Amino acid sequence: MNSPAKPQTSKLKQSITGPLLFLFILGDVLGAGIYALVGKVAGEVGGAVWIPLGLALFLAMLTAASYAELVTKYPKAGGAAVFVERAFKVPLVSFLVGFSMLAAGVTSAAGLSLAFAGDYLKPFLDVPATPTALVFLLLIALLNARGVKESVRANVVMTIIEVSGLVLVIVLVGLMFGRGDGDASRVLEFNPAVSPGAGILAASLLAYYSFVGFETSANVAEEVRDIHRVYPKALFGALLTAGIIYILIGLASSIALPASELNSSSGPLLQVVQATGFGVPDWLFGLVALIAVANGALLTMIMASRLAFGMAEQSLLPTGLGKVLPQRRTPWVAILVTTLAAMALTATGDLGSLAETVVLLLLFVFISTNVAVLVLRKDKVEHQHFRAPVVIPCLALASCVLLLFQQGPEIWLRAGILLGIGLVLFFVTRWIQRRQRTDLPAAKQRPETQFAESLKGNEAGGP
Repeated sequence: MNSPAKPQTSKLKQSITGPLLFLFILGDVLGAGIYALVGKVAGEVGGAVWIPLGLALFLAMLTAASYAELVTKYPKAGGAAVFVERAFKVPLVSFLVGFSMLAAGVTSAAGLSLAFAGDYLKPFLDVPATPTALVFLLLIALLNARGVKESVRANVVMTIIEVSGLVLVIVLVGLMFGRGDGDASRVLEFNPAVSPGAGILAASLLAYYSFVGFETSANVAEEVRDIHRVYPKALFGALLTAGIIYILIGLASSIALPASELNSSSGPLLQVVQATGFGVPDWLFGLVALIAVANGALLTMIMASRLAFGMAEQSLLPTGLGKVLPQRRTPWVAILVTTLAAMALTATGDLGSLAETVVLLLLFVFISTNVAVLVLRKDKVEHQHFRAPVVIPCLALASCVLLLFQQGPEIWLRAGILLGIGLVLFFVTRWIQRRQRTDLPAAKQRPETQFAESLKGNEAGGP
């Protein structure tokens, strides 16, 4: 074991405790996806929905182990971009990884804003979708700017509501089964159109999306107290909790309804609740779904703004993005810019294409993280940190490559366009920085900041 950790210092305020971090991650993983994906998973595998959900949990835990090691080793707001720069020391590669994460974040928030303004909202307020989505993103930005502590506390309330809705489904189906209704034999039925193995794999690739979100916690690393001790516990605990809930939801759904009915519904959990016959109002699940979507958007925008702040601190994005509010100590410029980007995507994209693009971009990030953890094994630090067995990141890398090549060509094209925009931004930023240095008197010029140099001797996350 390494020597005790050094105190963590940062421009950002350390206000996230272990329990808050656990709920932060849980709230981001338990997003709106499970409310719609259960039916699609059933369409691929049949009634054995719980099996691909369990496999997807295992695959997510593999990559989470790499995050636990690297975040506790290098607790900086830049997240995956920090890890890749340390591993490869190529600013362009680091930028592309960070930009992939940033693009995935704002794209996800745009998709969630459209989901919020769509069918879930209509029972309460029938208003145009796009303007409503823009107002929704503005409100998220205001809460984000007020402070991460306030944002995470709001997440606590919304996460409790999300979990309560899922637990309600499980309890109602349990009561339904207890009175002799439902069919437990369906939980071992497979789609007759494909082999069980092929059905499980296809459904697992789809179910994996339900566990995406844990990686956003790396970008609030500088705002977590005693991160070396609490981060692994919060990360693995949140994923396991989400996985158990998902598996129970899969079992309950198959007991209540056949796979064909689940697959044909756009609101499968609402169909499950209705099948129990306990008279729960339809609007109740609409409200829970809205809260789940809002919570996911809030946490995603927290991540995106902190990532933009971290990249600006390392001179990979304009330094103005590193400005913080004097009293709140939140990165207000980064919040503003990422919100505007999400608004632009909301006005031009559709929910389906935005969600698929998010998955592909995040797989690039996960692959780079799993490679980085192997490369950085030789890099020793002076503080305690989590260390995964070497076979874990190897398995995680293989799983990500498998998932990567399941994506369609149109999604590759969309992600390529976004990364092309990132490349242009990178070179423009470098050009502006060179011009600024040229215009300064020689005595005031500052050497070009490289990601690796800015992190040298800063193993505990200090400035």
